[in-house]
Amino acid sequence: MENVKPNANILIELVQTKMPYGKYKGTLISDLPVYYLEWLHSKGLPPGKLGMLLGTAFEIKTNGLTEILFKVKQSLR
Repeated sequence: MENVKPNANILIELVQTKMPYGKYKGTLISDLPVYYLEWLHSKGLPPGKLGMLLGTAFEIKTNGLTEILFKVKQSLR
């Protein structure tokens, strides 16, 4: 198994980027509820950077790694 390191820039974007549309417009992507990320994932994530950020948040949250996002937020204060 290879040693995987998270891309710090992507993690920072997750805690600084707001959802641009929909029910959770204006909510930080890192703060979106898991059920909403699951719903978006099942419908198909949007293309581009937004889709990558949503997909990353989905993977982090559904794999029980939310603590990572909390630590990134704390480090930026």
